[in-house]
Amino acid sequence: MQTKFIFVTGGVVSSLGKGIISASLGRLLQARGFSVTIQKFDPYINIDPGTLNPYEHGECYVTDDGMETDLDLGHYERFTGIRTTRGNSVTTGRIYKSVIDKERRGDYLGKTIQVVPHITDEIKHRMMRVDDPWNYDFVITEVGGTIGDIESAPFMEAIRQLRWELGDRAVNVHLTFVPYLKAADELKTKPTQHSVKELQSMGIQPDILVLRTEKDLNEGIMHKVASFCNVDPDCVVQSQDLPSIYEVPVNMHRQGLDVALLRKLKMEVKQDSDMESWMHFLKLQREATREIHVGLVGKYALQDAYKSIRESLNIAGIYNGVKTKLVFVDSEELTEENIAEKLEGLQGVVICPGFGSRGIEGKIVAAHYTRTHNIPTFGICLGMQMMVIEFARNVLGYADANSREMDAETPHGVIDLMESQKAITNMGGTMRLGAYPCKLRTGSKVRSLYGAENISERHRHRYEFNNEYRDQYEAQGMKCVGVNPDSDLVEIVEIPANTWYVGTQFHPEYKSTVLKPHPLFLDFIKTITNIK
Repeated sequence: MQTKFIFVTGGVVSSLGKGIISASLGRLLQARGFSVTIQKFDPYINIDPGTLNPYEHGECYVTDDGMETDLDLGHYERFTGIRTTRGNSVTTGRIYKSVIDKERRGDYLGKTIQVVPHITDEIKHRMMRVDDPWNYDFVITEVGGTIGDIESAPFMEAIRQLRWELGDRAVNVHLTFVPYLKAADELKTKPTQHSVKELQSMGIQPDILVLRTEKDLNEGIMHKVASFCNVDPDCVVQSQDLPSIYEVPVNMHRQGLDVALLRKLKMEVKQDSDMESWMHFLKLQREATREIHVGLVGKYALQDAYKSIRESLNIAGIYNGVKTKLVFVDSEELTEENIAEKLEGLQGVVICPGFGSRGIEGKIVAAHYTRTHNIPTFGICLGMQMMVIEFARNVLGYADANSREMDAETPHGVIDLMESQKAITNMGGTMRLGAYPCKLRTGSKVRSLYGAENISERHRHRYEFNNEYRDQYEAQGMKCVGVNPDSDLVEIVEIPANTWYVGTQFHPEYKSTVLKPHPLFLDFIKTITNIK
């Protein structure tokens, strides 16, 4: 079949959940046997989110091929199990850079470069996945921002042109907000009407409306929206607040979103949706009653800053029959004097990733306390490095041990730059990014958990374990059990004498999905669950 294109846009306000709706659509289409990819087009001028503070844009998600991307790609992968690439994340910055590079090479043969057609043609080229060797049944394209934003205007024009060119092969799904006014005790559809009118003014008639709401919308409201917005009644669905984001695909299916979508694309609905594995996951989620408490030791008091870690822990809890209650622990506030109080009641601790010196001493304090009190501990990226530094200070006897990222003059740089990294000055896109191989030591905990000797995991960091100290760590009980076979860089450390004390230089959360949870997160939660 020819590839079909679904464009997901949003109106009224941001953060309505376009990423969750896009991921849910992908899941529903997969359940009907279709191949799918999902991509995010962001209007900001940054080349990628790699240099953005997590407070600005949440976590930075990394693909196998080393692209720093928007966190919505994490939703896409967790819901669908697809593997995204750099082609799945496009920003205005990348679009303009590509066009400017072509102009400098003379590719346009002296033409005056304009937003239309040159910028919009570049956007269309990427929306159509022209350079992608794979042939998908569906390409879902989510456009960030809100209708009416100046930044998103070229993307809307590109969608308008593609809708005209593709005909029945393209649809627009528009997500809007229906607010509830408590004082009037009324749900208001006017913002949705204005949003659709704005979209229509750009030449785009929405095919399907998804109404984000805190309260159930009755048939009268749904029919009113359909009538005033010129949309078929069966193409208006509501996305009400649910206990879990993983219930959204089922809610959308229950309202016939996937059937309406196929009908709009002039496609025959041939088979029932196979959601058995997804429903099993939701059943496990509903049945989980016992709570466990896990601390996230980090410096970003923002849920989205550690989004993939949070979701990986929650998913692992569900498969272990427990509800994982996550408690943020601000590493800037941790001291040797208050650490026992701050971690009281926590059955496990994740020492979170990050960049820069702020809050690292608190992470080191946490690593020391959990190691000496045998509390299950999982260090990820910078978290693993803090575990290494703590061990050097308190076991190897190097009180001044540090990472050269934090102290370039430390005499014991147990975490240091690779030689190839020392001449790099640009911040963006210059780290060890994407999937790298790792060989696991026979007899180690991680080898038994993966069930394989050779694995591949995704990275996002610049500093590395200093191999000059490896023998000393091994002799004192911190084992370097995962090593890159090509560069000999240490990727995983563990302390076998502790119940669960593992640090990974990579980010395992990037590969944990709803239907295939990551083995390290699974066993970490399993260990906590089994502690009496």
